[in-house]
Amino acid sequence: MNITLAYDQYLAIHRYKYLALYHALRAGILEGTLPGGTPLPSTRSLAKHYELSRGSVSQVYEMLLADGYVRTETGRGTFVSEDSFASATSGSDGENRALSEVADAAGGDCASETTIPISAWGKRLLARPIPFYEKSNKKVVSFQSSGMRMEHFPYSEWRSALSYAGGKEGGLLQSTCPPQGDEGLRKAIAAHLRITRGIRADAEYIVLFSGSMQGIVILTQLLLDAEGSAVVENPGFHGIRRAVEITGGRLLAGELDGNGLIPEDWDARLLFVTPSRQFPTGVVLPLERRRTLLEWAQRHHAVIIEDDYDSEFRWAGRPIEPLKALDREERVVYVGSFSNTMFSGLRLGFAVLPPSLVKPTIAAKALYEPLPVGLLEQRALARFMNTGGYGRHLRRMTRIYGERGRILRTLLSERLKELFELLPGDAGLHVYARWLRSSEEFVAFRAAALRRGTDFRDAALYQLSPGAPAACFSFAHLNAAELEEGITSLHLAWEDVQNAT
Repeated sequence: MNITLAYDQYLAIHRYKYLALYHALRAGILEGTLPGGTPLPSTRSLAKHYELSRGSVSQVYEMLLADGYVRTETGRGTFVSEDSFASATSGSDGENRALSEVADAAGGDCASETTIPISAWGKRLLARPIPFYEKSNKKVVSFQSSGMRMEHFPYSEWRSALSYAGGKEGGLLQSTCPPQGDEGLRKAIAAHLRITRGIRADAEYIVLFSGSMQGIVILTQLLLDAEGSAVVENPGFHGIRRAVEITGGRLLAGELDGNGLIPEDWDARLLFVTPSRQFPTGVVLPLERRRTLLEWAQRHHAVIIEDDYDSEFRWAGRPIEPLKALDREERVVYVGSFSNTMFSGLRLGFAVLPPSLVKPTIAAKALYEPLPVGLLEQRALARFMNTGGYGRHLRRMTRIYGERGRILRTLLSERLKELFELLPGDAGLHVYARWLRSSEEFVAFRAAALRRGTDFRDAALYQLSPGAPAACFSFAHLNAAELEEGITSLHLAWEDVQNAT
């Protein structure tokens, strides 16, 4: 399992890479994002990840071992020392020093809790509390996403988790939990995010939803008054755009370039962004722009909703720390989902909230669902994560999806290079491609592809206003033979267009 460190921040203040890595690991241990007992990557893996020599990484591990932050086990590897984690959680001087270093690297101090004002709709909701339980035909090769194929899903392990979640003889099937969702799953998500995304999340600040879209809609209603302005990426996810429009808000287009969203001094109090892998283009937002967005939010007393929709699947490079991990002002909401990593029928999303947004979000969730749906699945997923099944599943699917993505990119580059320019990408489950010919030819090509039994998603769906044609090719649900068949069909469709002119 990959770990996320504040390496880039320390690299800016330390001359040597090995010192930046040492301080990033040390801070992660003292802050608790790398809890006691966490296995650390091998020296070979870490050296490749951060472009250091194995000798430099070995030196870093020796320094951590000498300082008591890690322990080694012959034949097993290097682990975070339980004593280090205990001292961090008790508020030791070491933790305070680590927190101070991180704040200095980010260019500011760790701020106290920020009170975020909510919309008039949210205030009316809080004034009228909602009662809730306190406890518990023609064959088509489609490049449009249709979810994971179940032959790759560890169904026997999942079935065992479901059985466990139901209790002995189904004794837990009639039990309930509060609107924010099962506490066990929220704790499992918090532990997962600490290690894989570097987010110091606590279960009490996590709310579960029936898919991430429900969370986005509820948060939009809470944070945006009628006629209020919200910044959305252009192009960007159309579901977010609809959420703003239906709430009565005004859309401000956040324009993109080759590095993702271009920061501006928007007059708005809400920003939606996909920094880890911009939707739909797939570009990654650089660290400096992430910091600029956080500064904008502080200056305008705004909230940023960070949608991390499918960055779990990464085949190359290393992730930059999420906005939530960089946030010292409690102005970022981190939204995630299990629909891509598990299976599309599992409608489970979550949000990691600033403290002042927890109570209003739970109240809004109670309005929609006084009793959370899918409680059995929530408890099963907690079991699946806690027993290591989820991590093993992610590693396996990353290998499978990575190979499929490589095959698709190769086929597109070889067979359709005169039609599409592929945007680079090292993560995610679709390829974004710019159309290189005229708009009229794009329409004709898409129609010809459909006649041959192949379709793909027109990226116009994600644009705020008409723009240059582009396409999205999803690949997770297609094997190598189907990918070959689909691209061959598209190649023939282009020949059909040429022959018709």
